[in-house]
Amino acid sequence: MTDEIGLSHSPAAERNRRPIGDILLRWLPAEGRVLEIGSGTGQHAAWFHRLMPGLTWQASDLPDHLEGIRRRLAADAPDLPRPLSLDVTAAADWPEGPFDAVYTANTLHIMPWDHTPVLLARAAERVTSGGLLVIYGPFRDGERFDADSNERFHGELGRMNPAMGLRDVLKVRAEAESTGWRPEAEIAMPANNRMLIFRRIE
Repeated sequence: MTDEIGLSHSPAAERNRRPIGDILLRWLPAEGRVLEIGSGTGQHAAWFHRLMPGLTWQASDLPDHLEGIRRRLAADAPDLPRPLSLDVTAAADWPEGPFDAVYTANTLHIMPWDHTPVLLARAAERVTSGGLLVIYGPFRDGERFDADSNERFHGELGRMNPAMGLRDVLKVRAEAESTGWRPEAEIAMPANNRMLIFRRIE
């Protein structure tokens, strides 16, 4: 989908940017570097840059999305660095740190589950001690769903691709702890989403 000036546009990103931004304002440092994994249309990067101008927000995504992100940032956040091509499973794609935080929204249920431990481990290698990992999206608790809409969404994803689906938050937390992250907060968000916040420990 595109907006009135032809830029890639996600209505969901438009809706959730404010509640996500309210949380990030409370947790992220006033100044520093943030790596966003799976920037999509670039709307979050542009909005959070406006909201938190002291942060250098590094957008990234798979190659097919980069042109749309470049155009969005050129229009709305020209001070930000160019978006990077990043496949979480490709070690060479990951930029050098240190970053003060890694942020990702609505990615874990799209990528195969075995990509998640890789993301967690490689993010931990590039974040400063005490830095944050922020994950936004819908989750399930084992086989229990916190809303009928999330259960339907999980089923739709599985029919599109058996490798996709809402992730078990307990498994995500266990994988994070095994790679050097300490759970800091789990915050209920609008539309039956959650924000998971982890802190890097030595």
